[in-house]
Amino acid sequence: MSKGTEKKQILCIGAGYVGGPTMAMIAARCPQHDVTVVDINAQRIKAWQSDDLPIYEPKLLEVVKEARNRNLFFSTEIDENIKKADIIFVSVNTPTKTFGVGAGKAADLQYWEKTARNIVQASESDKIIVEKSTLPVRTARAMERILNANDKGLHFEVLSNPEFLAEGTAIQDLEQPDRVLIGSQETESGIAARQQLVDIYANWVSKEKIVTSNIWSAELSKLVANAFLAQRISSINSISALCEKTEANVSEVARAIGMDSRIGAKFLNASVGFGGSCFKKDILNLVYIAENYGLTEVARYWESVIAINEYQEQRFVRQMIKVMFNTVAGKKITLFGFAFKKDTGDTRESPAIYIAKRLLEEKAQVVISDPKALVNAKNDLAEFGSEVIFEEDPYKASKDAHAIAVLTEWDSFTTLDYDKIYRSMVKPAFVFDGRNILDHDALFKIGFSVFRIGRPSLRHF
Repeated sequence: MSKGTEKKQILCIGAGYVGGPTMAMIAARCPQHDVTVVDINAQRIKAWQSDDLPIYEPKLLEVVKEARNRNLFFSTEIDENIKKADIIFVSVNTPTKTFGVGAGKAADLQYWEKTARNIVQASESDKIIVEKSTLPVRTARAMERILNANDKGLHFEVLSNPEFLAEGTAIQDLEQPDRVLIGSQETESGIAARQQLVDIYANWVSKEKIVTSNIWSAELSKLVANAFLAQRISSINSISALCEKTEANVSEVARAIGMDSRIGAKFLNASVGFGGSCFKKDILNLVYIAENYGLTEVARYWESVIAINEYQEQRFVRQMIKVMFNTVAGKKITLFGFAFKKDTGDTRESPAIYIAKRLLEEKAQVVISDPKALVNAKNDLAEFGSEVIFEEDPYKASKDAHAIAVLTEWDSFTTLDYDKIYRSMVKPAFVFDGRNILDHDALFKIGFSVFRIGRPSLRHF
């Protein structure tokens, strides 16, 4: 076999949103390698072995089916697969700490450390370990110490290969990435290990898009990329509040500034706020790191990005209550969407969680309609029990409602028959478009009072 095609045993520990799709793509594009995904959650592994995958992602099932049982395998046998692996991707959960030093900001690395120690215990040969989880800068140093402090004479080379996937477009992002970043120690063995990973990605990614760096730059780049994207959203959302006061149109402002080649148009859509598993967690991580190095001003700057996001969510709910005659008690309010963005069932840090809870605290009758996220929504609002109704059909969900709040930009919400919906609702009927996706003038003509982000409201009173 030529260089780069020698058969390797590739293992991923963690079968979640990152590990599953990434390994499916590697297996599909590298039939010469065996790829196994392991997880302690037997139910999740069973789902990966079926056509009812544990996560929703467009085109993911097709990629999984292309390689599954050919060179893509899913298993709960963690130690056995560690033993035979040449390259191990670590893609375990690294949530924000809820206890002790750094609570509320620092990454909780207990699952990552347990995995590192498990790798040492089960290994019988040298291995390349790839950080796929989002980790604080300098974490690789700790991982190397744990891995190489073994009495077996084994050597582990640690690489950082952060993911830059966007949920809803993960398969497209894996197939045609903006870049693949691989960081290593700048030693002979580190560079050699890095090259092995470069060779794997080179099966389908052009060489100019495979970027190599030192390991610390790779670790920090992931946090900074998410922080910069979140910063853009918070920036335009802060301007949306100003637009509403001045009767400017935030979409027109975003278009005008986005045409500046120095700024660009992406991530300038004003909305009810950002969510997802990464943005808030990674910014808090950045804040904690900055504080640890005594960079107080840097920490406060990045904290303000989260503060604006929370302000936007609070502002949205306050407006709902205010325009609905200062009370929503006993009123039926239908939330169109609960996922943090379209084309995913993921609800982690979704603005809809905060908004639903606030409305429930105000004694509203909340109904949630989402094409893919109802199972997660039920878990997120479990504390409210039967106080919340979950209804996939948006027509049933909005019947007898006083208001509709659009919280996820699902395409299906733009094609509904709003004449029919209006006729079924209590009057006056309100629409609060937290994603600015609907035809507001048409809704107003139907009879709705319409409230949108960063634009003057359209009201009949």
